[in-house]
Amino acid sequence: MTIALAPDLTTTDTEDGMVLLNERTGRYWMLNTTGASTLRLALAGRSAEEVAAELTAGSPQDASRALDDVRTLMGSLVRARLVVAS
Repeated sequence: MTIALAPDLTTTDTEDGMVLLNERTGRYWMLNTTGASTLRLALAGRSAEEVAAELTAGSPQDASRALDDVRTLMGSLVRARLVVAS
């Protein structure tokens, strides 16, 4: 699955991660540093498996859990219409 930011979405990096603002609704989401890294990697075209592998490079035993977390986050962002999947 490839993703792109929704048309009305603005992102801002913060010390603790990233803020996503839906300019149409005024609602925002805050992502921690891991969530922000996950989104950046996915926006760069990496698959969920590649994102999980990169996030757990120093701790491969956590790759399965990371893959579940990446898929959960991406699904949440799609359902919230913050990103568009194709």
